[in-house]
Amino acid sequence: DSEGGLYVCMNTFLGFGREHIERHYRKTGQCVYLHLKRHVVEKVPGASGGALPKRRNAKLFLDLETSSDLNSDDFEYEDEAKLIIFPDHYEISLPNIEELPALVTIACDALLSAKSPYRKQESDSWEEELQASKHAKTLVQLDNGVRIPPSGWKCSKCDLRENLWLNLTDGSVLCGKWFFDGSGGNGHAMEHYKETGYPLAVKLGTITPDGADVYSFDEEEPVLDPHIAKHLAHFGIDMLQMPVTENGLRDNDIKPRVSEWEVIQEAGMKLKPMYGPGYTGMKNLGNSCYLNAVMQAIFSIPEFQRAYVGNLPRIFDYSPLDPTQDFNTQMAKLGHGLLSGQYSKPPMKSELIEQVMKEEHKPQHNGISPRMFKAFISKGHPEFSSNRQQDAQEFFLHLINLVERNPVGSENPSDVFRFLVEERTQCCQSRKVRYTDRVDYIMQLPVAMEAATNKDELIAYELKRREAEAARRPLPELVRAKIPFSACLQAFSEPSNVEDFWSSALQAKSAGVKTSRFASFPEYLVVQIKKFTFGLDWIPKKLDVSIDMPDFLDISHLRARGLQPGEEELPDIAPPIVIPDDPKALDIDESSVMQLAEMGFPLEACRKAVYYTGNLGAEVAFNWIIAHMEEPDFAEPLFIPAFGEVASSGAAALGAVGLDNQPPEEMVAIIISMGFQRNLAIQALKATNNNLERALEWIFSHPDPEEESDPALDTMDMENNANANILAETGSEGPRIRDGPGRYELFGFISHMGTSTMSGHYVCHLRKEGRWVIYNDLRVCASERPPKDLGYIYFYHRIPS
Repeated sequence: DSEGGLYVCMNTFLGFGREHIERHYRKTGQCVYLHLKRHVVEKVPGASGGALPKRRNAKLFLDLETSSDLNSDDFEYEDEAKLIIFPDHYEISLPNIEELPALVTIACDALLSAKSPYRKQESDSWEEELQASKHAKTLVQLDNGVRIPPSGWKCSKCDLRENLWLNLTDGSVLCGKWFFDGSGGNGHAMEHYKETGYPLAVKLGTITPDGADVYSFDEEEPVLDPHIAKHLAHFGIDMLQMPVTENGLRDNDIKPRVSEWEVIQEAGMKLKPMYGPGYTGMKNLGNSCYLNAVMQAIFSIPEFQRAYVGNLPRIFDYSPLDPTQDFNTQMAKLGHGLLSGQYSKPPMKSELIEQVMKEEHKPQHNGISPRMFKAFISKGHPEFSSNRQQDAQEFFLHLINLVERNPVGSENPSDVFRFLVEERTQCCQSRKVRYTDRVDYIMQLPVAMEAATNKDELIAYELKRREAEAARRPLPELVRAKIPFSACLQAFSEPSNVEDFWSSALQAKSAGVKTSRFASFPEYLVVQIKKFTFGLDWIPKKLDVSIDMPDFLDISHLRARGLQPGEEELPDIAPPIVIPDDPKALDIDESSVMQLAEMGFPLEACRKAVYYTGNLGAEVAFNWIIAHMEEPDFAEPLFIPAFGEVASSGAAALGAVGLDNQPPEEMVAIIISMGFQRNLAIQALKATNNNLERALEWIFSHPDPEEESDPALDTMDMENNANANILAETGSEGPRIRDGPGRYELFGFISHMGTSTMSGHYVCHLRKEGRWVIYNDLRVCASERPPKDLGYIYFYHRIPS
């Protein structure tokens, strides 16, 4: 509430702020509440000589926590609890054993000792938070007169000038270990530790006024050194005057950074922090940067701001008894946290002085921790519910699916992304065509590597790189392929072959080609650059390319035209259904199985992956393996139920007597694993003759399918969608679209650093108030050089005609 604190209803164990407690009382009649208030006693660490404790109130929130590290040794808590009786707001201080009934006392004790939704997840989550080294406080530094120059560093035992580490005990400058990513060395720093036992070293080139990269050889991990300024000053290094450099070069001498991590995060540049509404960072909950980047982009769109933040009072009024399980409530709270400015305030001058006095050159802790939002939105999803890195594009589609299934008010904000795709399929032999429409939310743009404009440089770089790796020398400066955007757009519009095409005109298999065009243009166009692919060895890899993405985009020429004069349509005849003579015979693409097995996966697991993904190829099967490799029966032999237990797709289509008309359970499980509900998966498979790929397309083209009349499902839906009073009925005429001109302007993009969607880091850049802003988890700053050519997902807004 405004004074600090959280009201908890004793009947439902749910928390509310003071502004909502009266409403909840009137709505439910529940009159007994527990008022919790936490006072934080803040004290200066003992190493700084101590100080008088100062007391302040800390607001407690049901969902939005500030990201301040209140669990450190610099803080102590004092909790205050009262029992509040409505309607008179009568207060009883706790503990109070004499006046309260035993049942109420037990309930209060249970509440006070219970874990919040945040704490329940903390044991399951991990974060790459560095810990202070046990050697930092007592580190002995030799008075040997060593002074480290500001540039020109070299390993004292070899000629390497990269990956150099300064030992904080004796000032030795030595090289690190050799890695094949170019940050190589001969391991002399480790050898020096084994000889001397001197435990801490700092990487030269990472020293800035905010700190430096410190490694503890004894603790075998990166660490924090709270006294790093003093330890560096011992060797003549003033960290306040140090820019971020590499290889001993100063700002005037340094070459432009080409590393993807450095360019995307704008490392080495003095970025000005941004504060206020719309400039709120989000804490990384352990590889949750993909969620942070997507949500920053989503809540920069006015339609999403209006739908959730603009409707916040109504959403809270109609929120269910358990708001932690309501999508709209969680979206509204997250949007309010990002846009209100309450969690993005510049540090006070007194706090800056205090940081300098403590030698703690850390940025002000601002931002929110979307722990409860992540817990809800990823519930039941095998990937998003984990703490592994995920694909931002897949999360975006998962979020849109939830928005579609949980509409709020008369406006569905996901309408701004929805568009129709016209697919034209032509039989190459008969020349007849078929036109079909489907719904999509992302334009997937292929990378036209063959159109690179610097092929000679790429060939020369590859030769030098191989030579350097063979000779264990530092790698040459990276040369990135430069791809014209026009070439990628051309590749998108070109016809593609249709595998295993069955021509209804010939009533036989034939060669077929397919082209895609826009049957409608969305209000907001989301463009994904398809950087992730498989190498010749079927190992996933990422294309590190530079694409000259335009600020203004015109795709009007990609407008669909429909059936043209002189074109003849393919007959509407379904392919024949073949029921195998041996029902237990397995239809498995053995070539895909062997490709997966050569990657090191168990043979039986590869067979299951290919079978359960409908022989759609090794790439799709590989995704199945990644999603199921932790299951206990992952490597067990493939078991296919008897023909009477699970109907084949052919028999199901014929409606054979005595056979179960349900889709194969394995396909249902695959769709459920993608975050969809079971009844929706069954409907989609039934509607597409158990074709897995078409079933997924059917789901996205039917955002509001008719539910099966299952009372249990109906009850669950009502519980999860208590906002039903304010929901709008979606018409049955088809998906709602916002068609218009195909001219767009870029306003944001999400970039990925790393070699795979399952690792690395995501950063979001958004254009706000006429300038670019970088959102790097908690860090929100004015962007100096937005790397628009290295993005992964781009957001365009339609230019009004």
